[in-house]
Amino acid sequence: MQETRQNRIARLLQKELSLIFQSQTRMMHGTMVSVTRVKVSPDLGICTAYLSIFPSEKSEELLKNITANEKTIRYELGTRVRNQLRIIPELRFFIDDSLDYIERIDELLRA
Repeated sequence: MQETRQNRIARLLQKELSLIFQSQTRMMHGTMVSVTRVKVSPDLGICTAYLSIFPSEKSEELLKNITANEKTIRYELGTRVRNQLRIIPELRFFIDDSLDYIERIDELLRA
């Protein structure tokens, strides 16, 4: 039962975080941030979000910027989901480099 609730909240947070990043990165031309996966702790206190950033050259710089603005992102997330959640989880962001890994394997297989 708890796992179903975790998955439902993870999907809600993924949707809302992607909308937040979509509106924020609209100002930065040529950069796209998508939320690929979200995991929520069993007590719903910690949200771990995996971000895919295109182009990948800017990923480290953008991740530093996102982690510096965690509090404002959490506040905006709280205003969006305040009717669905009692406690807004603490946010943690990581880069999802699975697409780069797949691309590298394809290059190795072609050679």
